[in-house]
Amino acid sequence: MQIVKTTENSMSSESMFSALTEDLLIRINDKLHDESDRKKWRLVCKEFLRVDLLTRKTLRVLRVEFLLPLLHKYHNIDTLDLSVCPRIDDGTVALLLSRDYGGWARRLVSLNLSRATGLRFSGLEILIRACPSLERIDVSYCCWFRDREAAAISCAVGLKELTMDKCLGVSDVGLAKIAVGCGRLEKLSLKWCMEISDLAIDLLCKKCLRIKHLDLSYLKVTSESLRSIASLPKLEVLAMVGCPLVDDVGFQFLENACPSLQEIDVARCDYLGSTGLLSLIKGHSGLRQIRAAYCFSGISPAFLDYVKDLKNLTKIVINGARVSDAIFHNISSYCRSLSEIGLSKCIGVTDTGIATLVSGCVNLKNLNLTCCYSITDAAISAIACSCKLLVCLKLEACNMLTEKGFEQLGSNCILLEELDLTDCGGLNDRGLECLSRCSRLISLKLGLCTNISDKGLSYIASHCPKLHELDLYRCSGIGDNGLAALSSGCKKLRMLNLSYCNLITDNGLKCLSFLEELTDLELRSLDKITGVGLTFIAKCKRLSDLDVKHCVKIDDSGFWTLAYYSQNLRQINLSNCSISDMALCMIMGNLTRLQDAKLVHLNNVTVEGFELALRASCVRIKKVKLAAALRFILSSEILEILHSRDCTVRWD
Repeated sequence: MQIVKTTENSMSSESMFSALTEDLLIRINDKLHDESDRKKWRLVCKEFLRVDLLTRKTLRVLRVEFLLPLLHKYHNIDTLDLSVCPRIDDGTVALLLSRDYGGWARRLVSLNLSRATGLRFSGLEILIRACPSLERIDVSYCCWFRDREAAAISCAVGLKELTMDKCLGVSDVGLAKIAVGCGRLEKLSLKWCMEISDLAIDLLCKKCLRIKHLDLSYLKVTSESLRSIASLPKLEVLAMVGCPLVDDVGFQFLENACPSLQEIDVARCDYLGSTGLLSLIKGHSGLRQIRAAYCFSGISPAFLDYVKDLKNLTKIVINGARVSDAIFHNISSYCRSLSEIGLSKCIGVTDTGIATLVSGCVNLKNLNLTCCYSITDAAISAIACSCKLLVCLKLEACNMLTEKGFEQLGSNCILLEELDLTDCGGLNDRGLECLSRCSRLISLKLGLCTNISDKGLSYIASHCPKLHELDLYRCSGIGDNGLAALSSGCKKLRMLNLSYCNLITDNGLKCLSFLEELTDLELRSLDKITGVGLTFIAKCKRLSDLDVKHCVKIDDSGFWTLAYYSQNLRQINLSNCSISDMALCMIMGNLTRLQDAKLVHLNNVTVEGFELALRASCVRIKKVKLAAALRFILSSEILEILHSRDCTVRWD
């Protein structure tokens, strides 16, 4: 939807839209899903702004200083997202609750505190107790959370969904508190909570019988946890990725249990074999998704028999397994509802097998053939002719593909939104011209495709206006003209990788400065760009992740501008750059949202410069990468300060 402002000489916007009823305006507002469109809507007139204030349910705050005014404006929010607001702490919480405008806390249903840097158990408990309607909490990547913080979460007695990924300090004691206090839990994710063992999982399964979704990925639990999980009557989704201590014996506990099970993810479980996979399938004919990537070397003949019962299967991922044409025949014959299949790095994938597969699975939307080196244009032709609904196709390192295959894709798979052609040496400008017919493309990966140039890129830019992500890593034929075409045709571009595209100069970066939605930009080893080019990039107001490693010609003038204008930067890589003490201090001190900085081999920065820069940013920085030699030179005081602030220091 395009919203046009009236000029001074035309009818005022208030008058123009006065005939629209509030109900109609609310319905129009509900159709605006893109944030940029919502922003334009609010700016049209006061009435549109009023409708937005009235109807907005979700608030995502970028800076803590904006939080109070926004809560004062938006009275009906039920979802508060503070995941990109790094300075939220106990004091902020106390201030918020002392000025509870319109009772926002009492209406809050969902709270996202992912990566909260300063919040501890006292502030967390006060906040949760003030929000009696809370049903969803996300505290993922709060690596410093301990059992006391888990106890604070247990105060949310109505909690249904809890995400605690990488809460490294939470142990069995903390999870026990949650299990006892939050008996209504339906969805729980504990990925990377390394201190949790079978003991707590057993208590959880006894106290929280409503659990439908459970993620225990990367935990050191054993097969005993699977014995406990087997008692969950409503379990629908189970994820146990990378659990090295579970084996086939453990998965046998699930064979005749968990009757509602629909999705399983057991990728990278080293001791899971075909026997364990069969145990998961037996008695679960309602399975919809199976993800068993990199678990076993081959699929047994028994699997071919049991797959016949999986009539509702929509997704199967068996990356890394040895397959055969017979497996594809069975899947094609019996799994007609299949919409996604992952065959990355599978041994035995042939043109014949793929043709057999797609002949029956015509509803495929997502197909991963990464590193299936043997497939040729014949397989692509079969895919293009049978899978007209294809949305995502991954063909990384499929080097036997040529123009003929890409022409088939461009002619038949016009619904494609995600296409990965990384390291496809047969792709050239003519191939890009054919693929440009896929005008719905959102993500396109062309890294290491050395035979494409600005000409080919201009075809994509002219016909794919929805493009959000573009990877041109080491595409040596791409230069300023290609970037000019992108800036003109792909206005929604957010993520762009130009590393090692050595033809690019400051003029190319000037073109990129017109991309208003650009958030992630990689410019590694561009030896022709200078401080002038970086000054242009600083104008990209939404830029949050910038990599200029080995851009040796950028001087302090560019870094000064960056420090002044790029206030939304959260991650930056300055390694091997010619930055000085003063410029580094400005970058680290002035960028108030910066959380991750890579500062390796800055030869023009002194030890004192590093000390000052780290002191200037220690309140908010969460990760910093430094040269190994600095470990023995930096003062113990600054290292202790960083440690006390839960900052992870990595040494290169």
